[in-house]
Amino acid sequence: MEGNLQLALICIGAALSIGLAGLGAGIGIGSVGNGACQGLARNPEVQPKLMVFMILGMALAESVAIYGLVISLILLYANPLLG
Repeated sequence: MEGNLQLALICIGAALSIGLAGLGAGIGIGSVGNGACQGLARNPEVQPKLMVFMILGMALAESVAIYGLVISLILLYANPLLG
């Protein structure tokens, strides 16, 4: 019975890690997109420079989701506690 409870808690932890990481990445990407749209609306001449920073910001926000995915995969498939 103890093994089943441990497995259930590991699954909940994996689901929370990818869910919260995806939520954070979505909020971050939305914030970057909002800032880029407002910046282009105010000053359209800086579009090439703004696009570089926008893509960099989105990539950094997306890396948070990838870290959450890695943590959830480690919890599910490479967990040393389930031995």
